[in-house]
Amino acid sequence: MNRRVCDAVGRVTEGFPEGAPVGGVTSLGDHVYVLRRKSADQIEVYDAESGHPLRRLTVPELHSGEDIVACEHNRCAYVSEYSHNWLHRVTLPDAELTSRWTVHDDRPWGLSLTLFHTLLVTCRNTRSVKEYSTDGQLLRELALPEDVVNPWHAVQLFGGQLLVCHGGRDDHAHRVCLLDPAGTRLDRWFGGASGAGSERVNVASRLAVDKNGFFYVADVNNFRVLLLSPALTLVRQVLSREQLQWRPYRLLLDVARRRLYVAVNEFKDDKFTAGRVVIFST
Repeated sequence: MNRRVCDAVGRVTEGFPEGAPVGGVTSLGDHVYVLRRKSADQIEVYDAESGHPLRRLTVPELHSGEDIVACEHNRCAYVSEYSHNWLHRVTLPDAELTSRWTVHDDRPWGLSLTLFHTLLVTCRNTRSVKEYSTDGQLLRELALPEDVVNPWHAVQLFGGQLLVCHGGRDDHAHRVCLLDPAGTRLDRWFGGASGAGSERVNVASRLAVDKNGFFYVADVNNFRVLLLSPALTLVRQVLSREQLQWRPYRLLLDVARRRLYVAVNEFKDDKFTAGRVVIFST
């Protein structure tokens, strides 16, 4: 079996295999899709129950995918390509049809789905969140507050609010913050320049929300994954540097199977060199 799994007490025992750096991980039905940063066979497909590899999918003209999210309603996956400003749409489960569209002068980064099955794209250059239909029509563009710099990922909550994580390598304000549906920052956040000790994050790159409104956060440069309460207070550290070994960049929460998939990458000489997926039993 080719999985790495953390048991209920957080011990790493198995996992998806090491290979090219991982751009993202998502799931649809009984399949888990792992996006690798390479020019062909970019998406590896695994059986969700057994962890056995099933096949590999190639997305034409995709050079280096940054994130992937699957939509059950539209039976497809979306892939962001930061270096060429493209968003790719791939039909699932076999990638029989693919299409793409540009975000023009922006750089697409983190992806998520809205409650209405549209696509949310976090854009770094313009510090905005763009919403697209499944055929690539721009539905709206939400400008982020001025103090939300270097945004990585945004997810929509059940009440319509947005949870956004932001902060780059040279920034002091690495935070997870809550915005109202209009994009105004509410007085609720985690991290920031005033954070100390266990509450200081260093590049919060991805978010995952469970059915009770608790949040998992990938804290990249602290080599850990955190669990936050609905009030954005620290509950506990879920995975540590010793358990992950490499930096966590992407998260996928499978609520039905009570699993958290964590994509970790090795980073050497200012570049990604390898990646794998760790699985934690929630």
